[in-house]
Amino acid sequence: MAGRRRWVWRIIVACSVVALYLFWTCLPEPLFDDPVSTVIEDTDGHLMGARIAADGQWRFPPGDSVPEKFRRAIICFEDKRFYRHPGVDPLALARAIKQNLQTGHKVSGGSTLSMQVIRLSRKGKSRTIWEKAIEICMAIRLELRYSKTEILGLYASHAPFGGNVVGLEAASWRYFGRSPDQLSWAESSVLAVLPNAPSLLFPGRNKKALQNKRDRLLQQLQVHGDITAEEAKLAALETTPNRPLPLPHIAQHLLNRIHLEHGPGRYRTHVQLDMQLHAVDIVERHGKELAANGIYNAAVLIADVNSGDVKVYIGNEQGTSGDDHGRQVDVIPAGRSTGSVLKPFLYASMLTSGDILPNTLVPDIPINIGGYAPTNFDNDYRGAVPAHRALAKSLNIPAVLMLQQFGIEKFHHILQSCGITTLNRSPQHYGLSIILGGAEASLWDLAGAYASMARTLNHFRANNGQYDPGDYHTLRYLPDTTDNKRMLLNGSHLSAGAIWTTFNAMLDVERPEEEGAWREFASSRMVAWKTGTSLGFRDGWAIGVTPDYVVGVWTGNADGEGRPELIGLRAAAPILFDLIRILPHGEAWFDTPWDDLEKITTCKESGYRSTPLCGIPDTLTVPKSGVRLSACPYHRIAHITRDGKWQVHASCEQEGDFINESRFVLPPAMEWYYKKTSSQYQTLPPYRSDCLNDMSSDETHRSMELVYPRHTARIFVPRELDGNMGATIFKAAHREADAVIYWYLDQTYLGKTSDFHQMAISPPEGKHVITLVDQRGEELKKSFEIIGRDR
Repeated sequence: MAGRRRWVWRIIVACSVVALYLFWTCLPEPLFDDPVSTVIEDTDGHLMGARIAADGQWRFPPGDSVPEKFRRAIICFEDKRFYRHPGVDPLALARAIKQNLQTGHKVSGGSTLSMQVIRLSRKGKSRTIWEKAIEICMAIRLELRYSKTEILGLYASHAPFGGNVVGLEAASWRYFGRSPDQLSWAESSVLAVLPNAPSLLFPGRNKKALQNKRDRLLQQLQVHGDITAEEAKLAALETTPNRPLPLPHIAQHLLNRIHLEHGPGRYRTHVQLDMQLHAVDIVERHGKELAANGIYNAAVLIADVNSGDVKVYIGNEQGTSGDDHGRQVDVIPAGRSTGSVLKPFLYASMLTSGDILPNTLVPDIPINIGGYAPTNFDNDYRGAVPAHRALAKSLNIPAVLMLQQFGIEKFHHILQSCGITTLNRSPQHYGLSIILGGAEASLWDLAGAYASMARTLNHFRANNGQYDPGDYHTLRYLPDTTDNKRMLLNGSHLSAGAIWTTFNAMLDVERPEEEGAWREFASSRMVAWKTGTSLGFRDGWAIGVTPDYVVGVWTGNADGEGRPELIGLRAAAPILFDLIRILPHGEAWFDTPWDDLEKITTCKESGYRSTPLCGIPDTLTVPKSGVRLSACPYHRIAHITRDGKWQVHASCEQEGDFINESRFVLPPAMEWYYKKTSSQYQTLPPYRSDCLNDMSSDETHRSMELVYPRHTARIFVPRELDGNMGATIFKAAHREADAVIYWYLDQTYLGKTSDFHQMAISPPEGKHVITLVDQRGEELKKSFEIIGRDR
């Protein structure tokens, strides 16, 4: 008998242990694994947009708390003893059983909020006595794991609110267009009664039934002392929602980007809502004007310079017409032809390396380099132009020649170091055209690169003249813990002095017509800015930098269609300056990086370091690396007869019969164009005829120069339809305006030119020599090779 009792007790203990184990492990982890919507908020937590969850439900990620009005309303309506029971309310169960027996059918389930949370988590379970018993056990276990506040939050996040709306937050936005903590007592009461019968009381279907349930709840809230009689009366006057409202649609492209890069969830971005909305208005206003010219897309990025935090993200202009025109495409991360927006990086790079100073003259003449013959946007030539002016005027030919001097490989590396991630091919693939739009970059990378330059300059003085490689990083739209911020290895190697000098040069970029008198207004903002237009008028850019913000604008068509009006200065710059106006005021201009600047003397005419031949020099403050620049190559001693008519030299004139003068002399091709734009330039007199035979071979003494082709050039010429080689235009320049040049090809006379020296020649394939002789007998010979395209 005793043995049997021991076995019974053992069985009881074992069953108890098993039961306790089953009880303790009955809650799944996590309790809910439903897919959630992707939700983005601005920096202050305001909702900007959401994507529907993968299962087609509007289900926001669980929030941190339940608003007080909804908390009181739901407890009053569903579970008055919520804070006093352990997950199960015996009184409610007893009342439910009594009511069901009296009516003969189910009237009440007696479920607490805790039990309803369990039922929501166990989707699709039948409502039987057995399932109810399971819910009771799990509800008690729920109370042991979670606090009452957490349980209430689980209910609010997963309760059904009609249709495909799940959770309090989604319901609040779908039915009332605002967050739950902004709801009135009437609105909170509507949402408290909806989960009880969401299909019956779906807003717009049974409006009267919904209003009656809400009003009864308001009366109960008054009875329990949650609201006054006056509050209940006023709340009952409010209308109930008719139909779901659209969710905020403020930064849809950023929402889609976050969803793709990070997946569903709730994300608080760095975007500032007010600034974003102002920017959207500006883009939409300009978008209407652009659409009239067949330009349908625009993208805008505004970021804080010092942090890299994105404050405005407009991936594309939304537009109002029915035709989409590719507006769903987020242009910000897309690679597009850069046009001229990379020129400031070349200018800063050459200042850093000591290859130029701001006033250094760079050639602006017709060029053809290996078949690449760029032109300036205005199709004009200036002969020579100061480097800073070439940047401000965005001249193409000086930029190409500067890049040829600096080196494509070095420039390619610097761009990558600055954060241009789309340069995934070799420098040789891009060639010299990289400076004029021969490569693609994204608005994201470009704005980040400009911000990194500005950040380096801002931090230079704070770091006591030291550089922090961490200043070079991509922009970020989320806090560091979740976004895609990427540090750039080794920085960009651009000096603070070079960046400061570059930004100062960018102040002089010609603004749009409506901004023409900007310097006259005290409220005008100092902005270092640059525009760009891609080949074929497919992309219009404008990027501006202040000490506090970087603003990037792209305009164009997402499908790549070009339009004649798609020019950066006309299409993108007006948007840029309207955006500048909405920026908070901060530092007026960048601090001067004195530790990386030095005063040196330069030649007034050439911008190179001065020599004794330069006369009175200029004293300029330039980047320290500028001391490495060579001395002026354009000043030399000229021997001129006393009557000033001829140049001579010691071999054809007695010393003492001529005057030695220090003169500023450009090469003939540069001089030919330069003297047309510079009234102060003085040309040298020609050499006297008896001095020509004994002239030095030094090119600086030549009176004429072959502009195209250059010496030993290889020229690719296409064949015409008849199979013969096409013609090539040969160009020459002469110091004398009335000079006559006689042309010879391989000793065969071709003809003569005057004033404008160019001639169409059709040489056969192979090597040739072109000979030019002027009316005084000066001779110039150059060799070249013709290569047919079909070779």
